[in-house]
Amino acid sequence: MEFNQFLEAVEPQHREFVHKLHEELAAHRFKIKIEEKATGLFAAYSHPKTKRSFLNLFFRKSGMKARIYPDGVNKYIIANLPDSMEKEIDKAMPCKRLLNPADCNPKCIMGYSFNLKDKQQIKCRYNCLNFL
Repeated sequence: MEFNQFLEAVEPQHREFVHKLHEELAAHRFKIKIEEKATGLFAAYSHPKTKRSFLNLFFRKSGMKARIYPDGVNKYIIANLPDSMEKEIDKAMPCKRLLNPADCNPKCIMGYSFNLKDKQQIKCRYNCLNFL
């Protein structure tokens, strides 16, 4: 499936942003894979060197969402995020593997441990950074 087909499914007010994001990631040689899922189209960008997922764009009833997988998030200062994004991070599930490795699948890639407004966050990789 082509990126332009995916872009047609994006709400008109977000198309320019998604197109610019795609161009920026393509310029840095991120690979894109677009699939049709039960909930709609799904675009996954993978890192050119590690081949690991970096960003997914997908659709839910609430609208298009972006899921970010930033390796080394604890190296970055997460500051000045909009309140809505901070709330999404705060309500995300904790990473079971970071809290107790025996509670999660050993093949699971560990989540993130970082500070957000002086509060320690230990969050699951798969739902921590999901934003509308």
